Amino acid sequence: MKNKLFAVLAAFGVVASASAVKINDNLSINGFIDGSYQLSENDGAANTQGLGLDEVEVNLNANVGSVSGLIALDNNGGNTINIEQAHITHNINDAVSISFGRYGAALGFEREDPAGLYTFSRAYNGAFNLGDVDSASVEGITVAYTADTFSIAASFEEAAGANLETEDLNLELSFTYSGIADVNIGGGYFFDNQANAALETDILNLHISKQVGKLLLAGEYIEMSSDAGDNDAYLLLADYDVNDKLGVAVRFSQNEQGANADYEKFTIAPNYAITDSLGAIIEYSDVDNNNAKSEEYAVELTYTF
Repeated sequence: MKNKLFAVLAAFGVVASASAVKINDNLSINGFIDGSYQLSENDGAANTQGLGLDEVEVNLNANVGSVSGLIALDNNGGNTINIEQAHITHNINDAVSISFGRYGAALGFEREDPAGLYTFSRAYNGAFNLGDVDSASVEGITVAYTADTFSIAASFEEAAGANLETEDLNLELSFTYSGIADVNIGGGYFFDNQANAALETDILNLHISKQVGKLLLAGEYIEMSSDAGDNDAYLLLADYDVNDKLGVAVRFSQNEQGANADYEKFTIAPNYAITDSLGAIIEYSDVDNNNAKSEEYAVELTYTF
């Protein structure tokens, strides 16, 4: 399945180069068009439904010698085109690189875009969706080291609206490990720095996936720590390839939303590769948002190029 290929590539930070259209030796373009129909049946509240374009993204990938660059132009269903990401990377040698610009978190099992998800919806409610660059991008510098079976990186980031005269840069440490056959492990820690220490929220993230024949098994744990207390989240996911075109993903996820407030979600999402570049997902989710229950349905089409 093409969506699953993108999910694997995204986990290692190389999705921008997947299936790109080559313009010349130094420039290529890739991206996606994503749209859906959604219906939410809500207990004790009005039902909602919608049909439309969810997101369009065009990535410009440049590469000249030891320096590469990415500009990701993004539209999330409105009339405004945003610069979702824009960064340059200098490969000092085969192992060490330095990047500068705007980018998303390296943490999180579910990655940036619809083409990198096994389902239509994301697992959590709110800030626990660490890989969702549309909700949270940063500007900073990343130093990374990549070996055959592992990678590590340190990202020094400026928080939104930060004044470096009064507060320090945030720090995100991340890693991946693939030294065990058919197993991928990743995660890291985010150190928050704000002028008011009471507002700081540090994040621990660990996730692991294992391929067993046609079955992928995955799990993730997230903990957010602040002066107000700790909240955590987790997901369990199984994705089975029935054949080269048809697959089924099943996911259970939960996250805390403060004292005595939980968000739980069970999702089943068959997916089908209509062509090599066009995929469809039909999804059902049973959601309990602090005892407000709903059943959510969606049909999604994603065209990648």
